[in-house]
Amino acid sequence: MKTSRVTDLAPFIVRLAQGSFMAGHGAQKLFGAFGGPGLEGTSQFMEMLGLKPGRPWATLAGLSEFGGGVLTALGLLNPLGPLGVMGSMAMATTKAHWGKPIWVTEGGAELPVLNLAVSTALMIREPDKYSLDRVLGIRLPTWIGPLGLAGILLAVRYTGVGTEEQQQEQQQEGAQDEAREELAGEAS
Repeated sequence: MKTSRVTDLAPFIVRLAQGSFMAGHGAQKLFGAFGGPGLEGTSQFMEMLGLKPGRPWATLAGLSEFGGGVLTALGLLNPLGPLGVMGSMAMATTKAHWGKPIWVTEGGAELPVLNLAVSTALMIREPDKYSLDRVLGIRLPTWIGPLGLAGILLAVRYTGVGTEEQQQEQQQEGAQDEAREELAGEAS
């Protein structure tokens, strides 16, 4: 199959953008870079989500995002980079955003789901012309992708979807939002 310069550039652009943003997102968690909470703040957030103890979960999330993002941006060791991103985004979807409307403006999983889709597409595609895998002639075994996906599904299943405390908090927040809207309506 002959490809054009455009079809060679398209996955490179997507890979570079997603990988860079995910690496930055992970750096926020691990190092407090770009105004992020660092490992301490992320650990507290993980515990709030019911992932206890929080520090190992925060470390795992940060490494998945940072490492997965760097590998994705470089196009190195595919599918390990996209799998790292997918693991973190699957947990974010089920633990932090579950039960909310899909849109990010409502606290929903719009962005994690988009990252899951992009990572899936990058994982199942051959490394692009500008990836380090292609340049260096690296080709990991094809069974790594399905095995990684199975591991992600098991981890998500192990932690469960949402927590009882989290669901109660979301219901309380919803009731408070409704009360605020009602008061605002009465005031106008």
